[in-house]
Amino acid sequence: MKITVYGRQMNVRESLKEAIEKKLSKFDRYFGEDTEAFVTCKVRKGVKIIEITVNYSGVTFRAEEENETFITALDRAVEGLERQMRKNKTRLENTVKRGAFAPAPIEDDDYEEEAEYSIKVKSFPFKPMTADEAILQMNLLGHAFFAFTDADSGDTCVVYKRKEGSYGLIVPEK
Repeated sequence: MKITVYGRQMNVRESLKEAIEKKLSKFDRYFGEDTEAFVTCKVRKGVKIIEITVNYSGVTFRAEEENETFITALDRAVEGLERQMRKNKTRLENTVKRGAFAPAPIEDDDYEEEAEYSIKVKSFPFKPMTADEAILQMNLLGHAFFAFTDADSGDTCVVYKRKEGSYGLIVPEK
C-alpha cells in the first residue's frame, strides 16, 4: 500500500508518520500494492484530527477522527476503517468482482470566493453503476448523498439518506 501523509497548516513529525505507516500496514492483507492511502493531519482549536482515505479498485474507504492526541485519533480512525470493511464485506466482494464501482472522488481543495460564502469544488469521473452500488459507495464515503450515472438508463441520478434511515433516489424527469 502506498501511504501519503499530509499536514494541513502543520508539519507532521517523523514519529507520527512511522506510527501511521505501522497502523495502516495491517491493511496490506486486504489490499494490493496498487492501493493508495492518503492521511491528513490537522489541528483545529487544539483538537488533533486525522483523516484517512483509502482508494482500492475504485472503492473509497474514509474515516475521520478527532481527539486530544494524534495517536488516539489514528487508532479510532483505523478501527472505523475496519468496521466499514466488516460491515460491507459481502457486498464489497460481490461488487468489486464485477468492477462496477466508480473511481474514487478526486479531492480538490481549491476554493472559489463568491459574495459572502465560499464553495468547495469537487470533481470525479462518473462510472455507470446501479442504485445499490451508489448507496454502498455513499456509505463508505460517509456522505449524505451521492451522484452517479445509472447503468441501465445512462441518466445522472442521486441517492441520498433520509432522516428515518431509509434511502431516496432522484432521477431526471423525461
